[in-house]
Amino acid sequence: MIPLAASGESNVLILVAVILALGVASQVLADRFRVPSVLFLILVGVAIGPEGLGIVTADVFGSSLSIIVGISVAIIVFEGAFHLKIEKLREAPSAALRLVTVGAAISFVGTTLAVRWFLGAEWGIAALVGALLIATGPTVITPIISVVPVRDRVSAALETEGIVNDVTAAIFAVVIFKLLASQEAHPTAYFVDFIERLSVGIFIGLVVAAVLWFLLVKVDLPAGWTPQNARIMTLAGAILAFSLGETIASESGVAAVAAAGVLLGNAQLPFEKTIEEFKGDITIVVLSFVFIALATLIEFDTLLSLGWPGLLVVAVVTLVLRPALVFISTLGERFTREEKLFMSFVGPRGIIPASVATLFAIQLQQPAPPSNPEGASILAGTVFLVIFVTVVFEGGFARKIAETLQVIPMRVLIIGGGRVGQELGERLEERGENVVIIEKKESAAETLRNDGFTAREADGTDIEVLRQAGAERAKIVAAVTGDDDTNLLVSQLANSKFDVEDVIARVNEPENVDAFNELGVRTVSESSSTAWAIDNLIERPALSRWMTELGKSGDVQEIEVTDETLAGRTVGDINDDLPEGCMVALVTRNEENTVPESDLKIEYHDHLTVLGRTEAVHEAISQLHPHD
Repeated sequence: MIPLAASGESNVLILVAVILALGVASQVLADRFRVPSVLFLILVGVAIGPEGLGIVTADVFGSSLSIIVGISVAIIVFEGAFHLKIEKLREAPSAALRLVTVGAAISFVGTTLAVRWFLGAEWGIAALVGALLIATGPTVITPIISVVPVRDRVSAALETEGIVNDVTAAIFAVVIFKLLASQEAHPTAYFVDFIERLSVGIFIGLVVAAVLWFLLVKVDLPAGWTPQNARIMTLAGAILAFSLGETIASESGVAAVAAAGVLLGNAQLPFEKTIEEFKGDITIVVLSFVFIALATLIEFDTLLSLGWPGLLVVAVVTLVLRPALVFISTLGERFTREEKLFMSFVGPRGIIPASVATLFAIQLQQPAPPSNPEGASILAGTVFLVIFVTVVFEGGFARKIAETLQVIPMRVLIIGGGRVGQELGERLEERGENVVIIEKKESAAETLRNDGFTAREADGTDIEVLRQAGAERAKIVAAVTGDDDTNLLVSQLANSKFDVEDVIARVNEPENVDAFNELGVRTVSESSSTAWAIDNLIERPALSRWMTELGKSGDVQEIEVTDETLAGRTVGDINDDLPEGCMVALVTRNEENTVPESDLKIEYHDHLTVLGRTEAVHEAISQLHPHD
């Protein structure tokens, strides 16, 4: 089929509009089905590309495609780096560091050996593939994290790995390609070249970030200054950093935008919120374009030519190397086994390997050194096969993987990191919830972080602090400071500004309970709770001891009946289907609690309290409330 672009330049504009429209539609579908958008984007690209309808081919945009993709990558990397806050980096610093060093080394060596052994490629080509497939990248990780709200430490490790490894993979691949072109230089020269390119990129990023910060913060702004100007300046700065880096040293532009993004994202810029929103909108547009453009470069004949050896390489990369590097990199961290497995099976490759592999494959097919047509086929085929398989399966099924492994926790904000906040945080963490503690005192926040908690040193009564901590996504906000005025203000903000589903407050003075009740806030009176706990120890010591160990040997969980398969059934029928070691112990209807008879029929919006062994209770909750 003849590409539409052959009829004139006007058709190119139509194609761009079609690509963007399909990209937006893919984003809408992704939101509707709660699936990472990259899955729909790459499938749409294949459908309209040369392997599908043939509407868009690599020739449509000609040589300008690499420039368009380059600028798009710069914006995407900058947006991801801008969101990489210092607070987030503190969530899993050791794991993130090992992922971008030890993990990257394992990926490079293992992939190189796999390509060499299974595909019979020359060592240089094998190393080039190994270098490119180090990268995961924000182009694929960010869309996944946006629809799979895992714990902060998991997302922090994955996002840091994606941003840093995008930079190192691109530069490392360029250095190896130079090795293929010239066999005369000493190997140490290539290590020096790698450091030089990385340094050039970081230096340019530092300079651009410093200039932008000075203009936005230190210069007296004119009366007509608006947030839109700050948005445009930041976007222009990102593109400038990328362009300068690429002009001075190939592939150092990625390092430049990454460095500039991290610095500006942590520089407390004016209009920061509007800048983030603007960059997010721009990123959706360029992400749509670049992934659809990427998919049009996929040639199934090249992929199929690799045969079973190619699939073996994919299997080694995804099922052997990825789990190995994740488990090694997270040794000694507070990641659960399920979280490690999620990180192992969610590491799709994206734009950086595709764009660089395409560039190198074209150069390898030229008569000039390093001419290697067979190597070009192996390079492009292997890289695109890994990208296609990982995006479709790991990206497309990321949420399903997370749900199966039960690593999508309830997000809870705890305001106050004292003894009450820490104890509450420990209990919720043990149940696998995503807990963020906001503590005003620097020493207390540092102690919490050292103990493995996600802690922010900030004022919990500040709206922006709550927003950055994730109040808009939080299911519960618990205000547990020792000051009732602070707890009341936090409760008001959680209700009025963020519409949090459940707000709970600690009340230190009993006479203040009415003020909280007027807001519809559930309260826990410190004096009443202490008296109740002592009374339980006196009257029912065994139950009291068991309640203090909830989540260990035993557990109690409550769900609301919203499933038609439960309504109308009797408690006895439900108990018969539950795992051994647990039962429905309480039914709450219209705020009245009942210890149920076996023939009691369940109604919509009843609350069922399940009691029993921890594992059995968790399995029962999944069975009774599969969509929770």
